[in-house]
Amino acid sequence: MLTIALQIQAVVVGWEIYSLTHDPLSLGLIGLAEAIPAITVSLYAGHVADISSKRRILLASLFLLGICSLLLLAVTSPLIRNEWGPLSVVNSMYIIILVSGVARGFYAPAAFSFLPQLVKREQLTKAATINSSSWQIAAIIGPVLAGVLYVYIGITYTFLLVLLFTLLAFFSMWQIAPKPIMDTAQQDAIGKRLSEGIKFVFNNKVILGALSLDLFAVLFGGAVALLPVFADEILHAGPEGLGVLRAAPSVGAALTMLWISIRKSMYKPGVTLLWCVAGFGCCMLGFGLSVNFYLSVFFLFLSGAFDSVSVVVRSNILQLQTPDHMRGRVSAVNSMFIGSSNEIGAFESGLAARLLGTVPSVVFGGCMTLLITSFTAWKGKELKKFRYE
Repeated sequence: MLTIALQIQAVVVGWEIYSLTHDPLSLGLIGLAEAIPAITVSLYAGHVADISSKRRILLASLFLLGICSLLLLAVTSPLIRNEWGPLSVVNSMYIIILVSGVARGFYAPAAFSFLPQLVKREQLTKAATINSSSWQIAAIIGPVLAGVLYVYIGITYTFLLVLLFTLLAFFSMWQIAPKPIMDTAQQDAIGKRLSEGIKFVFNNKVILGALSLDLFAVLFGGAVALLPVFADEILHAGPEGLGVLRAAPSVGAALTMLWISIRKSMYKPGVTLLWCVAGFGCCMLGFGLSVNFYLSVFFLFLSGAFDSVSVVVRSNILQLQTPDHMRGRVSAVNSMFIGSSNEIGAFESGLAARLLGTVPSVVFGGCMTLLITSFTAWKGKELKKFRYE
């Protein structure tokens, strides 16, 4: 429910802000507003997740996300829009997104470290894949639903539905019984504990290689932030088309993850990761050059399929190689590498589109992804040798 709510919110916020500003950089600023708090709180949030009740952190994060949904509903209502004007509405939306970034910064490490407390270790790889698949299915439903709802019931009632979905997620989490705290070394100084998480990641060449590859691929290769521009000015598809474009990668990802979940473990997951990130970069090149709506949807579909493999491999590497007592802190570093790179990548896309133009910025990002993948394949010997145990 939470993923559906956040996906609907992301589509509607992106379309609304672009419709008020007609500036691709304004879309990039959405990512920056999310990234600043996420980066700021990530390490501390990981520390808190290791020494506190993960269920309690998740409930607090969901509560704050619900407040943000309520505020978005308020500032985009006709009464306030007419009273404040477009500029004040847009700035208010940025502030609310920034606050929601704090909640998501705490939610991510707590959710990552909560999963091993819900399943047995021998079921962890499959559970991580199913968890990712569930996220992708919700990411299909959310954007399509967002486009339809925006057109037929308007922005106010759409945000009301987002609020209701967030509340359902809160009450669902409330039904889960509290779990014990895994880390008993709580007497250590916070600085020492935070540095332990960073050192663990940088000393583990497999984890570092997987995170670095995804970091730069997402940073340069993502075009999601610019989809409102493509839907409006290049493909002329409107908000319904935007919903389809946003959902297309998740459809490809969900089908691919379903296939991964029923087959045997990958023989060379590290090598597979490299090939799939390269495939993702090629899809971004194709999407950037396409002027046909259906061809663009196809390239986004393939990009999601390739990206889902890298998500599964990276998730499994993190789950299998991270000690239980460090899961929160390692997840926090992962959030700084990957979670925040999505938002910073959105800012990079918006800035590049302002400077280079929308299409050249996406083509540039695809080329950079291929260059980074080639460099990682050359240097990442440990990653290429990695096998599931």
